[in-house]
Amino acid sequence: MSRQEDKDAQALIAAQLYYMQDRTMESIASELRTSRSSVSRLLSHARENGIVDIRVIPPNEHGGLLERRIRDKFGVTAHVVPMVATVSEADRLDRVALMGARITSQFVDSNMVIGIAWGSTLSAVSRRLPRNEMHNTTVVQLNGAGNTQTTGVEYSSEILQRFGRAFGSVVQRFPVPAFFDDPATREAMWRERMTKRVLGMQARMDLALFGIGSPSVEAPSHVYVGGYLDEADYQSLAEDRAVGDVATVFFRADGSWRDVRLNARATGPSLDRLRRVPRRLCIVAGTHKLLALRGALAAGLITDLVLDETLAVNLVEQV
Repeated sequence: MSRQEDKDAQALIAAQLYYMQDRTMESIASELRTSRSSVSRLLSHARENGIVDIRVIPPNEHGGLLERRIRDKFGVTAHVVPMVATVSEADRLDRVALMGARITSQFVDSNMVIGIAWGSTLSAVSRRLPRNEMHNTTVVQLNGAGNTQTTGVEYSSEILQRFGRAFGSVVQRFPVPAFFDDPATREAMWRERMTKRVLGMQARMDLALFGIGSPSVEAPSHVYVGGYLDEADYQSLAEDRAVGDVATVFFRADGSWRDVRLNARATGPSLDRLRRVPRRLCIVAGTHKLLALRGALAAGLITDLVLDETLAVNLVEQV
């Protein structure tokens, strides 16, 4: 037995004793002939690696009131992360990412194709994923990451590799820029066999994971600050009334997107393509994402939603 297998076995025993038999850490330490601190580390290992799945069930039916109101109003399954309004934006994102990682792990199964849209939120989620190895599961990148300053390979690859390691999955990168300079270049590239192979994998997605980009000056998304857009692009988006994006495909507050000019150069899947994915998990934090989130909901892009409590309140209360 390897050291990892031995640790997993010890963590399983500790978790069963602690969570299923209500044993104290002291008694578990005595039984395992180890220290209380070692038991604590084993329990942490069990949680972080998917041996233990802790769920908090609200005392009212079908989850909390906010989840029900979001379901009734928008037709999506919501997972609201409780927190006070004074939490910092960094902590807010971290807590939502942790919940997003656990929900993601519950959705992933063997023989699946999982589409990943890179970005700040999915980067945070990727760092919190519990290990949950599957069989014949593939992680595919949804949109290119290169721009005039960088190939974007290092940033996007780190995110994809974390998902791949968590689920024991094959990783398929999409080696194209985030935006082509000319729509005709994209059309030509989409005819190449290499690109068609990746697009074919995207067409077979069982699960799509994404955050929502927002041009808000309070906390602009990675695509808005990473050198992907120039002044002419910003002007074009403003004229077309775009409020956000999913995988670098932009949409308006009413969910319309087809005639947003920048989309002709974007490498993310069309929103029509995205809507055909059976499960589409959106993970989002911060009230500065409210307008973009409402636009994504109007476009019908989301089936499952993880968000913080403050954003959820604003979502259901604003008309």
